[in-house]
Amino acid sequence: MDVTQLLQILADGEFHSGENLGQRLGITRAAVWKRLQCLAAMDIPVEASRARGYRIAGGIDLLDKMRILSCVQPQASEHIGNFLCLEEVESTNTLLLERGGHGDVCVAERQTAGRGRRGRQWFSPYGRNLYLTVRWHFHQGVAGLEGLSLAVGVLLAEVLDQLGIGGIALKWPNDLLCADKKLGGILIEVGGDLTGECVVVIGVGLNVFMSDVLTDGDQRISQPWTDLKQQGFSGSRNQLCGAVLSVLLPALKNFSEEGFAAYRARWESRCAFLRCPITMLLPTGSCDGILLGVDYQGGLRVLTASGEMTFSGGEISVRSGA
Repeated sequence: MDVTQLLQILADGEFHSGENLGQRLGITRAAVWKRLQCLAAMDIPVEASRARGYRIAGGIDLLDKMRILSCVQPQASEHIGNFLCLEEVESTNTLLLERGGHGDVCVAERQTAGRGRRGRQWFSPYGRNLYLTVRWHFHQGVAGLEGLSLAVGVLLAEVLDQLGIGGIALKWPNDLLCADKKLGGILIEVGGDLTGECVVVIGVGLNVFMSDVLTDGDQRISQPWTDLKQQGFSGSRNQLCGAVLSVLLPALKNFSEEGFAAYRARWESRCAFLRCPITMLLPTGSCDGILLGVDYQGGLRVLTASGEMTFSGGEISVRSGA
């Protein structure tokens, strides 16, 4: 059932009577009620008042393609190919990995099969977070992509600094933390020729207004989390998306030449658990040590009982050992 028009009316946060909604949508009041029930199933809380009607308290910040593009700096907008702004998609990453061209961008209000690293589900409630993917073509194969996810993490943290959200820590290899809770993550996937021209999709997920519909400890999320609203962000998701694209696209253009070396010191300055005990969860077991930093390819440097070792690979997770 299409609820797009209903959402556009209720996005202002004001009360609208059932009769008024029916007239504007050209449907019966019973049909209006069914659509309102759909919103509740999408974790969009609708407040009902017998005297005043229905509203989404505080309104809802809907994505808008033209508003996003108006927030993208010219040096970045020239690199954008097709721009998809969707109501719903299984996964923005999957969509652009399977089809699209260089510089294509996809954002969505909701993902039905969003995922994080190692195939974990990424909870993607409607209209509350930023789900953004950019498709980029590299010519050096996967060898030229070492450290890319860490570099993107640096860029996101710096964008959030500019928007007034400080204290962002980076957890190897792809998480953003704030107040020791997960704020967002990065998922990079590769297709095409892994030794030559390859297709890369860079997926970014940032929690923006999730506290409006969830509470910390919700069983649908397996770890402590926070969102930008809790950290003081009062801007729009359109503004946030435009700011991210403004730094991400030029950086992707230059990454083949600069590599991760240009980001290493900046990443280490935000490194979560730096010089602290950690436990690494490996495919073959676990390993304890002291986190020393990263090397010029983005590998994790750890002082273990056997001496300093460097770890890399998508199947490794890091936990605080404190």
